[in-house]
Amino acid sequence: MQSTFGIDPDDIIPISAKTGKGVEDVLEAIITRIPPPTGSPTAPLKTFLFDSSYDRYRGVISLVSVQEGILRKGDKIVSCHTRKKYEVTELGVMHPEEVPTDSLSAGQVGYIACNMKESSEAHIGDTMYRVGEPVEPLPGFQPAKAMVFAGVFPVDSSDFPKLEESIKRLTLTDRSVTVQRESSSALGQGCRLGFLGTLHMDVFRQRLEDEYDANIIITAPTVPYKLVYRDDKEVFVSNPTEFPETADTASKVKEIQEPVVKASIIVPEEYFGDMMDLCFSHRAEDLDHRYLDSGTASSSRIMLTCTIPLSEIVTNFFDQLKSRSSGFASFDYEAAGYKQSDLAKMTFLLNGQSVDALAIIVHRAAADKIAREWVKKLHKVIPRQLFEVPIQAAIGKKVLARETLSAMRADVTAGLYGGHYERKMKHLENQKEGKRKMKKMGKVDLPQEAFFDILSNKP
Repeated sequence: MQSTFGIDPDDIIPISAKTGKGVEDVLEAIITRIPPPTGSPTAPLKTFLFDSSYDRYRGVISLVSVQEGILRKGDKIVSCHTRKKYEVTELGVMHPEEVPTDSLSAGQVGYIACNMKESSEAHIGDTMYRVGEPVEPLPGFQPAKAMVFAGVFPVDSSDFPKLEESIKRLTLTDRSVTVQRESSSALGQGCRLGFLGTLHMDVFRQRLEDEYDANIIITAPTVPYKLVYRDDKEVFVSNPTEFPETADTASKVKEIQEPVVKASIIVPEEYFGDMMDLCFSHRAEDLDHRYLDSGTASSSRIMLTCTIPLSEIVTNFFDQLKSRSSGFASFDYEAAGYKQSDLAKMTFLLNGQSVDALAIIVHRAAADKIAREWVKKLHKVIPRQLFEVPIQAAIGKKVLARETLSAMRADVTAGLYGGHYERKMKHLENQKEGKRKMKKMGKVDLPQEAFFDILSNKP
């Protein structure tokens, strides 16, 4: 613990909740080690909002810490971030359940209900003050920012109103999810959702399926890319369909930047080589490591730190991390800004027609490998047609990989017995000509089940 967290062993208090040993020492340490509140009850009101929940009858219930002044029932307060005004209808302390009181003074922590209708209005870290008595907001506040985006579509297009209502209800209790309507020619109406990370996305998807019995398709997760134009204008793009064709000479994009994160992996020493290989294969840079504890070769652990693109860890990085380390590795990351990268939009064509829902953004160094994997997977899940279907992966006008789905054929020579072989050839040529005409006019419709297979198990 000393090497991992930098804790002085003399400061650690042995405690057992079962026997009661050390409980008095912990209470004494709370009094001596944690400084008392410094706020004055006579100063202008300043409250710190640190958590919130949603109540279907009272609206948003905010947990606040009163830094200065006194907050009373009936007070009109203002948010420093949104500038919206509210009237306090109920307040109290948590003891451990809600216990209503008449006021909260400087140094107290409690809850307030103030007719706040939507959870998105309660920003963690926001400062609230009394109307007409503005104060300096507490430092360090930053609104929640979505870093992983994915499109959510119903398997049955007629279920979209129900899906939209389910998402609205879930976002009442999860204010950090951003919602935007999206339409796809292949998947129909859906929503594009923004999440704080991959775990957040998985939990939200699981809640949609468990609590609202939603049958959904989630597109490949993407991250917000920064496009820097020649006139120095910056635009953020999270949807692959809006990503420009940078290979085009008429493109005004000067450079493309992608979000990177500073990752730390703690792993037993025997898996260190596998972790290094995993990081390098996902474009990690600035790799460094240090030993956390000294012991035998089987027990010593290593902390590996590196800078890695966020797009590399939103798909299957965590699964590979756990499988290569037999479940022993732990992984954590934090945002580290943006970095220039060589990225391109990969589109998939069926019989020459682009499928917008399958578009992905890839690094050019890995484009060939990804193109071959996705094309092979599409070849497996797309049902055969009455005509030959070429399946292609392309960046701009350059085709990187191709598979051909052979046509279903009737045995046109089954009724021919004997005679000259040209009779058979004539029937086969007629069939081939019919397939050729059909290919010109034919359109491949991807069934929703095929999308589900492709996007639920990414290559």
